[in-house]
Amino acid sequence: MLLKAASTTGVLLLCLVVFATADASQRSSAKHNTSSLWKTLSGDVPLTIARGGFSGIFPDSSLYAYNLALMIGSPNMILWCDVQLTRDGAGICFPELTLDNGSDIWSLFDKRKKSYLVNGASRSGWFSVDFTLDTLTKISLTQGIFSRPNIFDQSLFQVVTVEEVARQLKPPGLWLNIQHDAFFSEHNLSMSRFVISASRSVVVNYISSPEVNFLRNIVPRFKGSPTKLIFRFLGQGIEPSTNQSYGSLLNNLTYIKTFASGILVPKTFIWPLDRDLYLEPHTSLVLDAHREGLEIFASDFSNDVPFAYDYNYDPVAEYLNFIDNDNFSVDGVLSDFPITPSEAIDCFSHMGNNLSGPANPLVISHEGASGVYPGCTDLAYKQAILDGVDVLDCPVQMTKDGTPFCLGSINLIDGTTAAQTFSNQITNIPELDGNGIFSFSLDWSDIQSLKPVISNPYRDASLYRNPRNKNAGNFLALSDFLALANNASSVLGVLIRIENASYLAEKQGLSVIDAVVDSLSKAGYNNQTRKKVMIQSSSSAVLIKLKEEKNNYEFVYDIEEDISDTLNSTILDIAKFANSLVINKKSVYTENQHFLTGATDIVSKLQAFKLAVYVELFQNEFFSQAWDCLSDPYVELNLFFSGSGVDGVITDFPGTANRYRRNRCLTLGNKTPKYMDPVGVGHDGLLSVSKTQPPAEAPNPVLTLSNVTEPPFPATVVKPDADNRTSSGATAPSPKQPSGQAKVAGSSFLLSLAILLATLIL
Repeated sequence: MLLKAASTTGVLLLCLVVFATADASQRSSAKHNTSSLWKTLSGDVPLTIARGGFSGIFPDSSLYAYNLALMIGSPNMILWCDVQLTRDGAGICFPELTLDNGSDIWSLFDKRKKSYLVNGASRSGWFSVDFTLDTLTKISLTQGIFSRPNIFDQSLFQVVTVEEVARQLKPPGLWLNIQHDAFFSEHNLSMSRFVISASRSVVVNYISSPEVNFLRNIVPRFKGSPTKLIFRFLGQGIEPSTNQSYGSLLNNLTYIKTFASGILVPKTFIWPLDRDLYLEPHTSLVLDAHREGLEIFASDFSNDVPFAYDYNYDPVAEYLNFIDNDNFSVDGVLSDFPITPSEAIDCFSHMGNNLSGPANPLVISHEGASGVYPGCTDLAYKQAILDGVDVLDCPVQMTKDGTPFCLGSINLIDGTTAAQTFSNQITNIPELDGNGIFSFSLDWSDIQSLKPVISNPYRDASLYRNPRNKNAGNFLALSDFLALANNASSVLGVLIRIENASYLAEKQGLSVIDAVVDSLSKAGYNNQTRKKVMIQSSSSAVLIKLKEEKNNYEFVYDIEEDISDTLNSTILDIAKFANSLVINKKSVYTENQHFLTGATDIVSKLQAFKLAVYVELFQNEFFSQAWDCLSDPYVELNLFFSGSGVDGVITDFPGTANRYRRNRCLTLGNKTPKYMDPVGVGHDGLLSVSKTQPPAEAPNPVLTLSNVTEPPFPATVVKPDADNRTSSGATAPSPKQPSGQAKVAGSSFLLSLAILLATLIL
């Protein structure tokens, strides 16, 4: 069968097949002799099973999905095919009994929709039993999960048969999943006859089914065959051929052993979740199955759906919990994103509990481990230390009584419960982006009375961070933060972020620069070399003023805008006041429609001038990553470190970044498995398909000298004290309101009420 796509697409597909075959020897080098470490039934490495190929990106069961899985998956990759039968008895790979969700059949044959009884329940749609194989070659496969990229729906991916998958791709293993045997029998089609015939013409390694009678009927035909029969459990429903619940069958593994050599279960059968999506203690199912001599495989793994909060959106951490714990290992995992279990098995397993890693890339926290606990709290910082962070960060804000403390925003509505407690303090300050309750309006004692609020940057996608601890922890004064970091032997240094310093000096009479320098001196950071001190700011005037004082700090210039390049003269000017830079991810790799469209040389250009380059912001949620990174935070980290050579990463999840740099695949050189090579971008990328790759957008601006040059840092204006008297005791006139700053008045009441109500709802 030939694809209907344009000739260039066909050529690309041929190249993918050739590449996958030619790369087999390289991928096989990723095998490592750790069989004695695995707690699988056989002691062998667990299997990675690609459900419909790489169905997390390409349409399920398309040749492109299968090819991508083979290209970047483990050497023992198993391709999964959900078998449906056509009217003329052909076996096609398609994820559902009805064809409308996952293809465009509804638009081509709108009048051929039908309803049938399936296991006693009425079901409507377009069924494969009503079409011949030749007719189905006219439809195109589409992405059936709407949260996944639909750009490939235009690529005219054709339905493929079981034989085509086996013969064209020659996978290391093929797994056929058979469901609705009784339904097909009612239409004079025999699944038993099909699988027996298929196994004679192609190698079928596994056959699974959730129907007892189907497996019992074929087990005599596969006796002595290398093909393994697997009984699949479907949640807590009813098994149709015996009318028993799957739960009751789970308690009779001895019976299952009479017709199957293994079982396939949802992952929650092994690690149950409570109603709040937190892990409960694991069951004994894996050990029970192995004791019975049954292999056990776990299903429902996917990087782009919420899973247990305990994993903090780290998919490798989830896989490791199934394959690398002190008690058991499943024999294989069924995944929509097979690159991730491939990494977990070959690169991240059996690394032990020692969190120390190589020096590069430098792992810098963003408000501590703010993906796990509310940012800038004691719990977030302690978690970052436990996770192996190198540099602990503190974005410094100032209170009304002059106390420097750590918080990600000068506006207390961001990250605290201030809107509930101090709504009468809401003011409008255009220089600080409008309405807010600002840190300099409250004393330190007021700040300490507030509760923190965890950041949920992807709330709109229903991706929430650690809701049980959304208000946990306490805020730290800068002095307490410095003491915490100083007492943590694993922490290499601290990064102090200074923003809005000019406004605070001119309009509020607060010198954040003096407060930071004084705190560092009192904490002993000026008299020791054990801890690095980094000062970061997007204001060149701040860094110039600090450098004039000849402090032995690393000065970090933060370029907040996305840039495509910078002039050499600009870099030379930056080098006068900074040792390193922070740039955004989009300044390194350009994006359009959430796809990577190109790469800049900004990192190497800055490094050529002896400037270190740190990139922000890395997060685990799949929404934060371009599609090219395959919804895997490790693929993204690998792209920036191995692909562009950044010196450090700034992350909400330092545990993930530290685990990445410790993985053993980084030291394999030319034997590095394909799944740990940096992904390509643009037309050289893995996801480049003819006429579907988004075009590059207009380039980001070039950083010039005018973007960097600022007026000298202003002097701090002496502000009258709280009782409206100057330091000499004389009565001072009422202070003039800062430009654009409104007094708190009746007009602010409705705004305060609105913010309070919104906060309570959240």
